[in-house]
Amino acid sequence: MSLVEYDPRVTRIKICGLSTPADVQMAMELQIDAIGLVFYPPSPRLLNMTQAFELSRLHHGQLQNVALVVDADDDLVKSIKEHCLIDIWQFHGNESAERCAQIAGNQLWIKAARIDENFQLDKFSLQYRDASAWILDALVDGYGGGGKTFNWDLIPRTWIKENAHRVVLSGGLNAHNVAEAISHFRPLGVDVSSGVEISKGKKDPELMRKFVMQVKQMNRSSD
Repeated sequence: MSLVEYDPRVTRIKICGLSTPADVQMAMELQIDAIGLVFYPPSPRLLNMTQAFELSRLHHGQLQNVALVVDADDDLVKSIKEHCLIDIWQFHGNESAERCAQIAGNQLWIKAARIDENFQLDKFSLQYRDASAWILDALVDGYGGGGKTFNWDLIPRTWIKENAHRVVLSGGLNAHNVAEAISHFRPLGVDVSSGVEISKGKKDPELMRKFVMQVKQMNRSSD
Protein backbone atom coordinates (compact mmCIF):
# COMPACT_ATOMS: atom_id res chain seq x y z
CA MET A 1 0.00 0.00 0.00
CA SER A 2 1.08 3.57 -0.60
CA LEU A 3 2.02 6.05 2.08
CA VAL A 4 -0.42 8.50 0.49
CA GLU A 5 -3.34 6.09 0.05
CA TYR A 6 -5.92 6.94 2.71
CA ASP A 7 -7.75 4.25 4.65
CA PRO A 8 -9.71 5.45 7.70
CA ARG A 9 -8.88 2.18 9.50
CA VAL A 10 -5.13 2.29 8.87
CA THR A 11 -2.57 4.92 9.83
CA ARG A 12 0.34 4.70 7.40
CA ILE A 13 3.87 4.63 8.83
CA LYS A 14 7.02 6.30 7.51
CA ILE A 15 10.37 6.08 9.29
CA CYS A 16 12.72 8.80 8.11
CA GLY A 17 16.48 9.13 8.16
CA LEU A 18 17.46 5.48 7.78
CA SER A 19 21.17 5.08 7.07
CA THR A 20 22.16 1.42 7.26
CA PRO A 21 21.06 -1.88 5.69
CA ALA A 22 20.08 -3.05 9.19
CA ASP A 23 17.67 -0.10 9.45
CA VAL A 24 16.00 -1.10 6.21
CA GLN A 25 15.86 -4.76 7.20
CA MET A 26 14.06 -3.77 10.41
CA ALA A 27 11.65 -1.58 8.46
CA MET A 28 10.86 -4.56 6.23
CA GLU A 29 10.36 -6.82 9.23
CA LEU A 30 7.98 -4.30 10.79
CA GLN A 31 6.04 -4.01 7.51
CA ILE A 32 5.81 -0.25 7.49
CA ASP A 33 4.82 1.72 4.41
CA ALA A 34 7.76 3.97 3.58
CA ILE A 35 11.31 4.95 4.47
CA GLY A 36 12.77 8.44 4.25
CA LEU A 37 16.15 8.94 2.58
CA VAL A 38 17.68 12.28 3.56
CA PHE A 39 19.53 14.40 0.98
CA TYR A 40 19.98 17.56 3.05
CA PRO A 41 23.73 18.15 3.57
CA PRO A 42 23.68 19.63 7.12
CA SER A 43 21.65 16.70 8.44
CA PRO A 44 23.37 13.97 10.51
CA ARG A 45 21.15 11.57 8.54
CA LEU A 46 22.53 12.64 5.15
CA LEU A 47 23.18 9.79 2.71
CA ASN A 48 25.80 9.74 0.04
CA MET A 49 24.76 8.36 -3.33
CA THR A 50 26.39 4.99 -2.76
CA GLN A 51 24.41 4.50 0.43
CA ALA A 52 21.21 5.74 -1.20
CA PHE A 53 21.69 3.42 -4.17
CA GLU A 54 21.95 0.42 -1.84
CA LEU A 55 19.21 1.32 0.62
CA SER A 56 16.67 2.25 -2.05
CA ARG A 57 17.02 -1.20 -3.64
CA LEU A 58 17.54 -3.41 -0.60
CA HIS A 59 13.85 -4.02 0.08
CA HIS A 60 13.00 -4.88 -3.55
CA GLY A 61 9.98 -2.60 -3.60
CA GLN A 62 8.44 -3.83 -0.35
CA LEU A 63 8.66 -0.26 0.98
CA GLN A 64 8.25 3.10 -0.70
CA ASN A 65 11.34 5.29 -0.92
CA VAL A 66 10.79 8.93 0.00
CA ALA A 67 13.53 11.40 -0.96
CA LEU A 68 13.74 14.28 1.52
CA VAL A 69 15.26 17.43 0.04
CA VAL A 70 15.53 21.06 1.15
CA ASP A 71 15.70 23.63 -1.66
CA ALA A 72 17.72 21.16 -3.73
CA ASP A 73 19.51 22.49 -6.81
CA ASP A 74 19.29 20.83 -10.21
CA ASP A 75 22.60 19.00 -9.82
CA LEU A 76 21.52 17.29 -6.60
CA VAL A 77 18.14 16.36 -8.06
CA LYS A 78 19.83 14.90 -11.13
CA SER A 79 22.19 12.84 -8.98
CA ILE A 80 19.36 11.49 -6.83
CA LYS A 81 17.39 10.46 -9.89
CA GLU A 82 20.43 8.77 -11.43
CA HIS A 83 21.38 6.78 -8.34
CA CYS A 84 18.19 6.06 -6.41
CA LEU A 85 14.85 4.39 -6.86
CA ILE A 86 12.45 7.09 -5.62
CA ASP A 87 8.68 6.73 -5.24
CA ILE A 88 7.83 10.00 -3.49
CA TRP A 89 9.58 13.37 -3.16
CA GLN A 90 9.35 15.18 0.18
CA PHE A 91 10.04 18.91 0.10
CA HIS A 92 11.03 20.59 3.35
CA GLY A 93 12.33 23.97 2.23
CA ASN A 94 10.93 27.06 0.54
CA GLU A 95 10.13 25.30 -2.72
CA SER A 96 7.17 26.69 -4.63
CA ALA A 97 4.46 24.29 -5.72
CA GLU A 98 5.74 24.72 -9.27
CA ARG A 99 9.27 23.75 -8.26
CA CYS A 100 7.98 20.70 -6.40
CA ALA A 101 6.05 19.55 -9.43
CA GLN A 102 9.00 20.22 -11.71
CA ILE A 103 11.36 18.09 -9.62
CA ALA A 104 8.87 15.27 -9.05
CA GLY A 105 7.87 15.01 -12.68
CA ASN A 106 5.47 12.07 -12.94
CA GLN A 107 6.18 10.93 -9.38
CA LEU A 108 4.22 11.72 -6.23
CA TRP A 109 5.30 14.59 -4.00
CA ILE A 110 4.50 15.79 -0.50
CA LYS A 111 5.22 19.12 1.19
CA ALA A 112 6.20 19.78 4.78
CA ALA A 113 4.62 22.54 6.84
CA ARG A 114 6.75 23.80 9.72
CA ILE A 115 4.17 24.74 12.31
CA ASP A 116 4.42 27.53 14.85
CA GLU A 117 2.07 30.26 16.09
CA ASN A 118 2.63 32.35 12.96
CA PHE A 119 2.11 29.62 10.38
CA GLN A 120 -0.64 30.37 7.85
CA LEU A 121 -2.20 26.94 7.38
CA ASP A 122 -4.98 27.94 4.98
CA LYS A 123 -2.52 29.75 2.72
CA PHE A 124 -0.19 26.75 2.78
CA SER A 125 -2.87 24.19 1.96
CA LEU A 126 -4.11 26.32 -0.94
CA GLN A 127 -0.63 26.96 -2.30
CA TYR A 128 0.31 23.27 -2.19
CA ARG A 129 -3.10 21.84 -3.04
CA ASP A 130 -1.60 19.60 -5.72
CA ALA A 131 0.60 17.74 -3.23
CA SER A 132 -0.35 14.12 -2.57
CA ALA A 133 -0.06 14.81 1.17
CA TRP A 134 1.09 17.42 3.66
CA ILE A 135 3.54 16.72 6.46
CA LEU A 136 2.75 18.72 9.59
CA ASP A 137 6.06 19.17 11.40
CA ALA A 138 7.50 21.35 14.14
CA LEU A 139 9.48 24.46 13.30
CA VAL A 140 13.03 23.52 14.35
CA ASP A 141 16.56 24.25 13.23
CA GLY A 142 17.71 21.76 10.65
CA TYR A 143 14.42 20.99 8.90
CA GLY A 144 12.97 18.06 10.83
CA GLY A 145 14.39 15.37 13.05
CA GLY A 146 14.58 17.74 16.00
CA GLY A 147 12.52 15.63 18.36
CA LYS A 148 10.17 18.52 19.07
CA THR A 149 6.40 18.38 18.96
CA PHE A 150 4.38 21.39 17.90
CA ASN A 151 1.24 22.57 19.69
CA TRP A 152 -1.44 20.40 18.10
CA ASP A 153 -4.09 22.88 19.19
CA LEU A 154 -2.70 25.33 16.62
CA ILE A 155 -4.47 23.24 13.98
CA PRO A 156 -8.21 24.10 13.99
CA ARG A 157 -10.56 21.18 14.50
CA THR A 158 -12.52 22.16 11.39
CA TRP A 159 -9.32 22.02 9.29
CA ILE A 160 -8.43 18.61 10.73
CA LYS A 161 -11.90 17.25 9.94
CA GLU A 162 -11.64 18.41 6.33
CA ASN A 163 -7.99 17.54 5.68
CA ALA A 164 -6.86 14.70 7.97
CA HIS A 165 -6.94 12.29 5.03
CA ARG A 166 -4.05 14.29 3.50
CA VAL A 167 -1.98 14.74 6.68
CA VAL A 168 1.16 12.82 7.57
CA LEU A 169 1.83 13.90 11.13
CA SER A 170 5.42 14.45 12.23
CA GLY A 171 7.36 16.43 14.82
CA GLY A 172 8.64 14.74 17.96
CA LEU A 173 6.59 11.58 17.70
CA ASN A 174 7.66 8.49 19.63
CA ALA A 175 6.17 5.34 21.12
CA HIS A 176 4.89 7.29 24.13
CA ASN A 177 2.85 9.93 22.28
CA VAL A 178 1.95 8.49 18.88
CA ALA A 179 -1.31 6.89 20.07
CA GLU A 180 -2.46 10.25 21.45
CA ALA A 181 -1.42 11.93 18.20
CA ILE A 182 -3.43 9.48 16.12
CA SER A 183 -6.46 9.93 18.37
CA HIS A 184 -6.21 13.71 17.97
CA PHE A 185 -5.73 13.87 14.20
CA ARG A 186 -6.82 10.52 12.73
CA PRO A 187 -4.26 11.28 10.02
CA LEU A 188 -3.36 9.60 6.78
CA GLY A 189 -0.02 8.64 8.33
CA VAL A 190 2.69 9.32 10.89
CA ASP A 191 6.36 10.07 10.30
CA VAL A 192 9.10 9.42 12.86
CA SER A 193 12.85 9.98 12.92
CA SER A 194 14.50 11.10 16.18
CA GLY A 195 11.82 9.31 18.20
CA VAL A 196 13.32 5.95 17.20
CA GLU A 197 16.98 6.90 17.66
CA ILE A 198 19.45 6.27 20.47
CA SER A 199 21.62 9.13 19.20
CA LYS A 200 21.29 11.63 16.36
CA GLY A 201 21.11 9.68 13.13
CA LYS A 202 21.42 6.22 14.76
CA LYS A 203 18.21 4.20 14.66
CA ASP A 204 17.41 1.75 17.43
CA PRO A 205 15.57 -1.42 16.36
CA GLU A 206 13.72 -1.78 19.65
CA LEU A 207 12.47 1.82 19.53
CA MET A 208 11.38 1.28 15.93
CA ARG A 209 9.50 -1.83 16.99
CA LYS A 210 7.77 -0.14 19.93
CA PHE A 211 6.70 2.79 17.76
CA VAL A 212 5.23 0.59 15.05
CA MET A 213 3.49 -1.62 17.62
CA GLN A 214 1.74 1.43 19.08
CA VAL A 215 0.51 2.54 15.65
CA LYS A 216 -0.69 -0.92 14.69
CA GLN A 217 -2.45 -1.31 18.02
CA MET A 218 -4.36 1.89 17.26
CA ASN A 219 -5.18 0.50 13.82
CA ARG A 220 -6.61 -2.67 15.34
CA SER A 221 -8.71 -0.68 17.80
CA SER A 222 -10.32 1.25 14.95
CA ASP A 223 -11.52 -1.89 13.14
